[in-house]
Amino acid sequence: MTIEARLQSMGLALPEAPSPAANYVPFVDAGGLLHVSGQISMGPDGALIRGRLGEDMDVAAGRAAAERCALAVIAQVKAAAGDLGRVARFVKLNVFVNSAPGFTDQPEVANGASDLLVALFGERGRHARSAVGVAVLPRGVAVEVDAIVALD
Repeated sequence: MTIEARLQSMGLALPEAPSPAANYVPFVDAGGLLHVSGQISMGPDGALIRGRLGEDMDVAAGRAAAERCALAVIAQVKAAAGDLGRVARFVKLNVFVNSAPGFTDQPEVANGASDLLVALFGERGRHARSAVGVAVLPRGVAVEVDAIVALD
C-alpha cells in the first residue's frame, strides 16, 4: 500500500508543500540526507493553528497540531524526492512546542508527529527526536517541526 493510500485510509491528505515565508529554501538535499525546514502548524484549510500549550491549548490539541506539521514535512519530502517510496528512513525530528511556563508535556505533544510517521512509514518512520518547549513560535503557532530524512 502506498503512503498516499495509507493517508487516505486514515482520512488524511497531504497539503500542498508550503512555500518559504522568507529568504530560505523548504529543503536541502545534502548527499541523500534531506533537511526539511521547520513546518508550522496549519489546519486542512490553511489556517494557522495558534496557541500556547498549557495556557489555551491542551495536549490533545497540541498532538493534532504536531500531526499537521508532520503532514507538511511529508509534503516537502514528496516535493523534494518526487516519490515517497524513496524515503529510506526518517532520521531526526525536532519538535518545538509553544509552551506556557510550567508546561512539561512536550513529548506527548510531539507524539502527534512521531505516531503519524510510524503509522505511515512503519520502521522507516521511526526516528531520533527532540521535543523542546519554547516561549513563542512564528506567527503564534502552537507547534513547529523540522526533519532530516534519508533518501534512497
